[in-house]
Amino acid sequence: MAKSSERLDKLLVDKGFAPTRERAQSLVLAAKVLVNGQVLTKAGQKVPKDSEIRIIADAIPYVSRGGLKLEHAIRAFSIEVSGRIAMDVGSSTGGFTDCLLSFGARRVYAVDVGYGQLALKLRNDPRVIPLERKNIRYLPAELIPEPVQIAVIDTSFISLKLVIPSVLNFLEAEAVLVALIKPQFEAGR
Repeated sequence: MAKSSERLDKLLVDKGFAPTRERAQSLVLAAKVLVNGQVLTKAGQKVPKDSEIRIIADAIPYVSRGGLKLEHAIRAFSIEVSGRIAMDVGSSTGGFTDCLLSFGARRVYAVDVGYGQLALKLRNDPRVIPLERKNIRYLPAELIPEPVQIAVIDTSFISLKLVIPSVLNFLEAEAVLVALIKPQFEAGR
């Protein structure tokens, strides 16, 4: 009888080595995955389900690469996060949320129009308040009942010109706002 096999990227997710297939593919392409003692670099390669898998030092300490981008901004601009109430607009998998928590945020409201994307470790963290299927432009004020001291934005398919005014409604007077600018969504048509 032949051994059951699976795509390497799917197996990495199934066995808990990566939160998403995208993250698993990144690990494989970065040559960070050992299968039965050999480095494999093809995410779609079929491997036996009972293979011994090891990860070589995960280079990304967050649930997605977005966390690295925010970490750079926090360090470059000396942004104080510790003990603060934060909002992550366009949270998706939660890279920014994860980064904020690692820098000591007291609470993070993770706002996204999508559903089921937030990494399980963040969904289960009592400091994270997932606000899924919520568009920041129409978000009821009672869902965030305290002043936000730091807001981070990483949205797609919408201009920041439409997002920032709504975010400002939730911020305290001396709040910090960090937005990832994506020119393709800001340029005129």
